[in-house]
Amino acid sequence: MTVTQSDCYVTLRLPTASVKRTKTCTVNDNKDPVWNETFHYRIQNQVKNILELQVCDEDRYTEDDHLLTVFFDVSKIQLGETARLKFQLNPKGKEELEVEFTMESSPDVPEKIFTNGVLVSREVACLEVQVEGGKKKENSTENRFTFSVGGSHEESQNLTLGTWWCPAAPAKFHYIKFNQSELEIELRRRQLFADPRDNESTTVPLTLLPLREQVTIALNKTFDLNVKSKDWTQGWLFKRPKDIEVRLGYDLCSEEKSFLQKRKNVVSAALNGILHLGQNLPESEVPVVAVTTTGGGMRALTAMYGTLWGLQRLKLLDCVSYIAGSSGTTWTMSHLYEDGNWSNKDLGELIKQARIQAAKSKTSAFSLESLKKYHKELCQRTAAGYMTSFIDLWGLMVEAMLNDGNNNHKLSDQRKAVNRGQNPLPIYLALNVKDHLTTRDFREWVEFTPYEVGFLKYGAFIRPEDFGSQFFMGHLMKKLPESRICFMQGMWSSVLSKNLLDAWHATDNSEDFWNRWTQDAVTEIEEVPELPERSYEIPTQMFTPSGNLSNALRDILTDRPAVSKYYNFLKGLQMNNEYGQNERFLKWKDTTLDDSPNRLRETADHLELVDSAFFFDTSCPPLMRPERKVDVILHFNYTGGSQTKPLEQASRYFSEQGIPYPKTILSDDEKKCLKECYVFEDEHNPEAPIVIYFPLVNDTFQRYLAPGIERSASEMSMGNVDISGVFSPYSTRQVSLPEEDFNKLLNLTNYNVQNNASTIVRVLHKAVELKRRAQASQASS
Repeated sequence: MTVTQSDCYVTLRLPTASVKRTKTCTVNDNKDPVWNETFHYRIQNQVKNILELQVCDEDRYTEDDHLLTVFFDVSKIQLGETARLKFQLNPKGKEELEVEFTMESSPDVPEKIFTNGVLVSREVACLEVQVEGGKKKENSTENRFTFSVGGSHEESQNLTLGTWWCPAAPAKFHYIKFNQSELEIELRRRQLFADPRDNESTTVPLTLLPLREQVTIALNKTFDLNVKSKDWTQGWLFKRPKDIEVRLGYDLCSEEKSFLQKRKNVVSAALNGILHLGQNLPESEVPVVAVTTTGGGMRALTAMYGTLWGLQRLKLLDCVSYIAGSSGTTWTMSHLYEDGNWSNKDLGELIKQARIQAAKSKTSAFSLESLKKYHKELCQRTAAGYMTSFIDLWGLMVEAMLNDGNNNHKLSDQRKAVNRGQNPLPIYLALNVKDHLTTRDFREWVEFTPYEVGFLKYGAFIRPEDFGSQFFMGHLMKKLPESRICFMQGMWSSVLSKNLLDAWHATDNSEDFWNRWTQDAVTEIEEVPELPERSYEIPTQMFTPSGNLSNALRDILTDRPAVSKYYNFLKGLQMNNEYGQNERFLKWKDTTLDDSPNRLRETADHLELVDSAFFFDTSCPPLMRPERKVDVILHFNYTGGSQTKPLEQASRYFSEQGIPYPKTILSDDEKKCLKECYVFEDEHNPEAPIVIYFPLVNDTFQRYLAPGIERSASEMSMGNVDISGVFSPYSTRQVSLPEEDFNKLLNLTNYNVQNNASTIVRVLHKAVELKRRAQASQASS
């Protein structure tokens, strides 16, 4: 390598093979250092292996300078091939890094893996460590050991020797069987104030341990270490790798498929009555209709009740198979689904209860007595194993504002409300974000249903009762009790998770400031000689870190006041070698990290979940999963600001992602005088749903008490609904809504639905005809 005069060394990191970062020796005062050192990695060829070569300048007085990093896709090297490559680091200065690669086959037995073409779950081994010998002295820590296995589920454990009649339980570690893992052992010295650097320590490479055989290692004259590594199997009766509890697959789960079959019977009968078909539709001709909403706190809660009430009065609610919500509408949904048969009852009684909760004073939810109660429950939640944050406190406050006393309802309990297809299936939405990145730069859609919680992008799902529990490599490691619904409500409406750059983007679409002052530089570089290209390879990249000032600025601007943290059920899972070509992944590939698998799947212990409105305020994304085959979307907007922005953002996003969706852009003239209802469709793409859009506008409702019934002079005031004015009672910040204002907004959204009943019926009739034509076309082909 040719560089300026410096003390250079190179570190190597291949996280899919080893958690350990290795380094060359340092070549001092040399502008053309040569290392001639060899490093070996055992890799899984179905995994995307990206080698990181970091060039550093050693400094004996300060922290070493990280000059740059090269990211190289190892799959570019063919089996049995040796390639000497030069990476062009600075074309102007002719600086380059020369590396020789050799790919050889491994004599190991082929690894058994699970994969959906995007994520890979690898074989897991279990290591047991038992210390023999020694004698524990009372009130002493001299017989205390620390064991660590980097990259394992447990990471590190402390073990204190017991007595001969009560020996200490062995320390256990679960790790990737074919990774280059090491057991690090540290024995504390006897002196009370001993320097930790003087502790006795040793390292045991786990690749050298024979499987299923106990090995004794002498630590010193006093202690022996019994180590045994074994396959993690289903049990003594089934000697095969343990099945994983994370479902890897983009298809709908069997429970949702069963629900849809049952729900289509309900929808078929409803459409027969509404469209006067003469007979129920066969399952293949029943369109899938979904309701999607935007958030907005108490305003959204109230407006959604009115919408659903209007649909029920028109007998259209039984035509709906899905209801998707985010932020404030999740409060409405989670309350409704406590009743297993809510959509078949008169919603008036449920609305009456909601009106009482909306109108009551919320001061008690923030009282000192309540805060003490919250603190007690958060301590209990921490003791149960959860990592609590202010968002959990917010969830308890939401519960106090919307209920009288604790609500023990859980997400999995909502299965009772859909087990016969008697209600639409609820879908709740959140975003997974990362530290030091804005929501615009990185976010991942996470959906929640009574059947599963999972990532749209990765096709990875778990049962809702396991959400929050600890997982490793797709295996359930430690079961935590399922959270009460209030903690989920707090997460779905986490209003305090916005960082400064999220706020900046909300008011200014310019990227110049962010790109110029806070982002690291990542550029594609060439290797010489140029290797044959394959469709699934990732181009070689060079990462140049930003300076200390930029790092400090980024930390300030991207710090979020609070996020909802849950154990990451994707922990340990690696990216498939061809993940970048997977059609389903490409549908949701939309962040700066999607082409950087090492950073994308960094081993994060926790998910960081926030309100999905931080990206755009609509709960549409789960409905666009092609497996759900949604034909008609009833899109209800409850935002207090622009009544077209959420729709336009969704349309633009789906267009960029290549997801079939009609263009929903209104002209400036149309925006000046919005109607109550719009229909958008793409006649050239049968896979695109028909979207019926309802902005939150007060148009003919000002003059009509109900469709066709004009208001009297005394009733005109009830038609005056100030949605977004400066003194509007429906501000998102308002936590209470007086009864009169609640009724006004409830009746407005109810009216807007009923006043456009003919439009909805017309679209449903068209959807049935399109399904019939599609079936006839398939039958004739």
